[in-house]
Amino acid sequence: MSRHQDSQTDRKREETQFTPYSAEAIAQQYRYKPWQLFGRAFVIIWSLGLFLLSLLWDKWTKQEEANKYRRASELRQILTRLGPTFIKVGQALSTRPDLVRKDFLDELVKLQDQLPPFDNDVAFALIETELGMPVEKAYREISPTPVAAASLGQVYKAILPTGEEVAVKVQRPGLRALLSLDLYLMRWAAQKFGRLLPLNLGHDLTLIVDEFGTKLFEEIDYQNEGRNAEKFATNFQNNPEVKVPSIYWRYSGRRVLTLEWIDGYKLTDTENIKALGLDPNNIVKIGVTSGLQQLLEHGFFHADPHPGNLFATFDGRMAYIDFGMMDQLEEETKETLASCVVDLINKDYENLASNFVKLGFLTPETDIKPIIPALERVLGNAIGQRVGDFNFRTITDDFSELMYEYPFRIPAKFALIIRSLVTQEGLALTLDPNFKIVQVAYPYVAKRLLTGESPQLRRRLLDVLFKDGKFQWQRLENMITMARSESNFDLLPTAQLGITFLLSEEGRYLRRQLLLALTEDDRLHTAEVQRLWGLIQGELQPRRLLDVAMSAFRELSSQGVAAVLPRETSSR
Repeated sequence: MSRHQDSQTDRKREETQFTPYSAEAIAQQYRYKPWQLFGRAFVIIWSLGLFLLSLLWDKWTKQEEANKYRRASELRQILTRLGPTFIKVGQALSTRPDLVRKDFLDELVKLQDQLPPFDNDVAFALIETELGMPVEKAYREISPTPVAAASLGQVYKAILPTGEEVAVKVQRPGLRALLSLDLYLMRWAAQKFGRLLPLNLGHDLTLIVDEFGTKLFEEIDYQNEGRNAEKFATNFQNNPEVKVPSIYWRYSGRRVLTLEWIDGYKLTDTENIKALGLDPNNIVKIGVTSGLQQLLEHGFFHADPHPGNLFATFDGRMAYIDFGMMDQLEEETKETLASCVVDLINKDYENLASNFVKLGFLTPETDIKPIIPALERVLGNAIGQRVGDFNFRTITDDFSELMYEYPFRIPAKFALIIRSLVTQEGLALTLDPNFKIVQVAYPYVAKRLLTGESPQLRRRLLDVLFKDGKFQWQRLENMITMARSESNFDLLPTAQLGITFLLSEEGRYLRRQLLLALTEDDRLHTAEVQRLWGLIQGELQPRRLLDVAMSAFRELSSQGVAAVLPRETSSR
């Protein structure tokens, strides 16, 4: 009994340490435990040292090209053997083409965090400690062995006393201490040797270690994961195509999480998905569109959408699980990302380079003039002659070389976004080999800009439609054409928003610019107007358009309309 109490005390002590991540607290803890540092450091240095020697041997014997794929595979295996921290490092590096060359990138993206399960008795003892009750009381039934095991924990299937089927996530024992030890050694190495590394980091390597540690500690806090799941569910509560499991807080703690069991098939299980009578193309579209919603609408996105975290449910929905790795984007970042997609489609590389500065890929003092033709070369080849030829993975591969030539860096937040997008595209390709991400992304972004009700989105729309003071008729045509390919895009409400904006005080600049656009280059642009009308006349019948216009007028105060008309009259 006393041994069990000691075990409980040890677990509670481990639980209270280093929450949240603190480099100073970790350093203080291990300053007086040199034997632990030396032992772990020896294992790491021995494993990675032998690997570096093999790379040097290849260089001396001029076998680098012949052995490069073999060495990349060896690196993946070494990181897996070194355990959870290094598996996560490998996964993070798989999204950093500015740091890792292409052959290693290709191997690291295959890195799986599958590990043998730990002992059931240890897992059940941890459940009892966290929940403060025997396993038999917490769950009417629980599977005798885990149904899944990964680097950070393992999952059991269980039934609550009230009858609900649930998944029970249990964290690996000693995980926090192991991660802390590895992070301490990484940070020490970064301080001592970081400046010697020929890496295009853009900032202090210790800051990257600290950022990584913060995210890792958030991921192993299951209470934080539960809160993330509920926030994600709130964002998608009006989307009938997305399923998020409920959290059972009575049966959850920092190292145990009980959540609703999801019946379905992994997205890579195409045979069973088709056997359910589901259309893989529709599942693909749900996944990509919901991913774009996370990035461009909610700003709160799932940063680890690998095959084990996404399911096609039996009723055709997309189910997300595992909300340990999430991140939040600021409003300005969301809008700039939307602009980047449009810049890419319109091949406006000058504006794209400017947006890269805003997003932090380039520093404000960077001279973007020599970078513009490089972007055109790389991105122009990736996009090809048609929007549908775009392939996101091709972009990341080509950028791998570009980032060694120019002062690009990838902010930590965007490393997660890139990882998310590359993974989603890869999953989509397993369901539909002909899938092109921009064929889904651009219509969505066009619709977002055309229907944007916030002043910020309207400003982004103006940025897109005007270049060097000239109205871009072709861009507007492209946006309307692409937005109409979205099944739930309704042109009438969009027209109403547009008319309301034009008549508002905020729309004064656009009114003036449209008048100039119609007469620029000393001619009336009737042909462009006719082409636009040809696009929309099927949906905007005169009577319906008049109703929309009247609704727009009603939304404005009589004083507001009166203020608009004299100004326009006097401007003539």
